[in-house]
Amino acid sequence: MGRFALRRLGFLVLTLLFTSVIIFSITQFLPGDVARILMPRDASEEAIAAKRTELGLDRSPLVQYGTWIKGFIVGDWGRSFAWDIPVRPRVTEALVNSLMLATVALAMAIPLSLALGIWAGLTEGRWPDHIISLFSLSVVGLPEFVTGVLLIELLAFYLGWLPANSSIAPGSSFADAFPFLILPALTATFVLLAYVVRLTRAEVIEQLNRPYVRTAVLKGLSWPSVVVRHVLRNALLPTITVIAISIGWLIGGIIVIENVFNYPGLGRLLLSAVDHRDFPLIQAITMVVVFGVVLSNLAADLLYAWLDPRIRYE
Repeated sequence: MGRFALRRLGFLVLTLLFTSVIIFSITQFLPGDVARILMPRDASEEAIAAKRTELGLDRSPLVQYGTWIKGFIVGDWGRSFAWDIPVRPRVTEALVNSLMLATVALAMAIPLSLALGIWAGLTEGRWPDHIISLFSLSVVGLPEFVTGVLLIELLAFYLGWLPANSSIAPGSSFADAFPFLILPALTATFVLLAYVVRLTRAEVIEQLNRPYVRTAVLKGLSWPSVVVRHVLRNALLPTITVIAISIGWLIGGIIVIENVFNYPGLGRLLLSAVDHRDFPLIQAITMVVVFGVVLSNLAADLLYAWLDPRIRYE
């Protein structure tokens, strides 16, 4: 297991290095001249050229990449082009907000979706399966902003249970921010719910039809023991993959949800950085999100190996 974990850690480092090259290359091809965008409309060409030199944009791409990646590794993420502030504290603040939202969303989505998917799989063809399948298919067809607006109208305006705006103050603790996290987390839960429920249901049904299940029953094992110790151990492997990918999406990809609820997370900050062609901010946010995705996939790989020893032996 230790060797398996070390191999995966080495793959994580290579993935981050390769991704950093892609991220930097993409920012070089973004349309628009950053120096011209930041300067007043009546700025002269000399002033724009001086601004480009000040930002280091007149150097070769290879030198720019080397300077950026070296600074990123040691914790110097540069200064924002648009706001002239250090990038790392700004990204860290948004990351903390995104992690709080992701924690609440996962705490809602994982138990609920797994329970519904397992229930649907164990009752294939009966009324619980039909109801759960109909509900999950109905939810997956709704865009995120539609779900968010409906939840705001129902839970915030009509019932008055929760705040409609999730614009939390900088540095808010988890306890202070929690009431503002419920609505956006619930919206993200509905997005995740359908995929995890459908996948879990399909895997449970597939495993129930395997010969080892019949063998376990014929050996005299109780049905709950067969389901918990054997069926779920194999059925949840693909579901873990979906959950791992969803963690990365929750950290930096829920741009629509964050904008609907005015939540100051990484996704909303990334959108603002792209609008302003703020390269250091774009690069830092993207690297943080990629690191989150790779780390969650590493955790999923280790969990695979723990659930199924054949994976680590291979």
